[in-house]
Amino acid sequence: MSRTRSAAAALDRRTFLAATGVAGAAAGAGLTLGLSGRTATAVPAQAGPPPFAPDPVAAPAVPPVPFRRGTTLDSVAAPRGTTGYRRLGDGPAWSRVVRTELAAARSGRDERRTTLASFAQFTDLHLVDVQSPLRYEYLRAQTASAWRPQEALSVAGMVSLIERVNALKGGPATGSPLGFVMTTGDNTDNNSKIELEWFLSAMSGGRIIPNTGDPRHYEGVQASGLKLYWQPDSDLRDADKQLGFPRLPGFLDAALRTVHSPGLDIPWYTTVGNHDQLPGGCYAPGDSYWTEVATGGRKLETLPADQAKQVWTAVKKGLDPTGADFKALMRANRRHTRQVTPDPRRAPFTRAEYVRAHLDPAYTGAGPHGHGFTEANVHDDRLYYTFQVSDDVIGISLDTTDPGGHYTGSVGTAQLRWLERQLKEHKDSYVLVFSHHTSKTMDNTRPDPARPDEGRHGGEELVRLLSGHRNVLAWINGHSHKNDITAHDGFWEVSTASHIDFPQLARIIEVVDNHDGTLSLFTTLVESAAPHRTDFHDLSQTGLASLYRELSANQPQGRTDLAGEPGDRNTELLVKRG
Repeated sequence: MSRTRSAAAALDRRTFLAATGVAGAAAGAGLTLGLSGRTATAVPAQAGPPPFAPDPVAAPAVPPVPFRRGTTLDSVAAPRGTTGYRRLGDGPAWSRVVRTELAAARSGRDERRTTLASFAQFTDLHLVDVQSPLRYEYLRAQTASAWRPQEALSVAGMVSLIERVNALKGGPATGSPLGFVMTTGDNTDNNSKIELEWFLSAMSGGRIIPNTGDPRHYEGVQASGLKLYWQPDSDLRDADKQLGFPRLPGFLDAALRTVHSPGLDIPWYTTVGNHDQLPGGCYAPGDSYWTEVATGGRKLETLPADQAKQVWTAVKKGLDPTGADFKALMRANRRHTRQVTPDPRRAPFTRAEYVRAHLDPAYTGAGPHGHGFTEANVHDDRLYYTFQVSDDVIGISLDTTDPGGHYTGSVGTAQLRWLERQLKEHKDSYVLVFSHHTSKTMDNTRPDPARPDEGRHGGEELVRLLSGHRNVLAWINGHSHKNDITAHDGFWEVSTASHIDFPQLARIIEVVDNHDGTLSLFTTLVESAAPHRTDFHDLSQTGLASLYRELSANQPQGRTDLAGEPGDRNTELLVKRG
């Protein structure tokens, strides 16, 4: 494999200034600094050098410096107390764990290594239109994922995560500049056009008004007067307030205010998830009924316990992939719905619309145009692609959603054969594979309605394929909302927690060559830039982002194992390569 260049060898001016502590001074002198992966330019503050100035002398190369501040190697948000509503504060950092299941850790590698790639992974952002009539909050008693007290603040929370990544001057392990961000699916929550618009605007930069329906006020379950949901502006003693949730006058108005996103200042790519493709994250798309409900003026907010249990059992077990039983239940309960303001922006989007939205020049941001997708993806109706990570590394983004319905995944035969070809064609490069689903959650072999004769293939088969190609370093994914790192035969599977459920994390991944027959993948978890401590009186954009995290930490029925074990968090993953 070629070793002619590496990210470490291409040390740019921004890294040099950061390492020497003069970045701020340079900016003040009128310099525009390029980022990794772009052309670095310097614009002088004056027209030219002073008369008789000596020729400039090149500064000596300065090695990148690991940048831990703002990562979980520095501090982690931690709940105070053991019962009731718990406030967050600064907690102890998570140390780095060296994992050697696939290769031994040889001494001296810290001095030998060069960086091959450095990037961030976002996953399961779940930007939520909390007022959509297609949501099934009434299943809250059955599953915590049906409705969360923090959901109205998902846009502010995501923008704070973007601010965190923009503030990182380099990788936490190597100091090398981050080259890009990859989102591994469930960028939206309900396959909604407005949610997709919010996601693209946040990633690329812009103003977002996280409101639908009536532009004057909120019309969702948190103003319904129902005790099933936290009513933040009301004196009602709802189920959440009985657990210690606060009354926060003005919360809902603040949640609907304009959010300003700076956009990522490095390139970004995207991988599609089941919530991006399937109405409700689980029902087969293409039925006009989903558009009728989503854009209409009736919203179901309560359901008898026995019916709710029946619906959730069907969803969990994949018994109703087309939603036929769900539609019958919705029609039978129409008289119990609440009137809301219709909004055509809530309509589900198609696969082609998803790709075309990414190709819209308005959302190019830091690039690349299309964020991995091209016109060929529209023409061929496929949501998988390859991209160049660095000189030595290729990225492969998969589409693991089953269009036949249900929230677990698989890939079709055509995609599996395409993947095999890509692995062979790039045999002289290292490969990172990205998907939404994990190997353990790819067990859905329901036929694709558009390709009824094509076979579907699960996680075990995909693991066997990847294990057969020694250039594969890692399979990086999400979906499970939990940190989990698994050693397979020859490669690592890195699953990262979501940014909707506590502890609301993203992951930095740095790939290095140790020049001793091994490579290391450093994984470091990061939180958003919002302060750990909240102030109930601070309903600014930053204050709401902090509250987003704290509410998620207190979510009733929320899982407490999503951070994973120490070996699933901040790690050095050794892998053997010749």
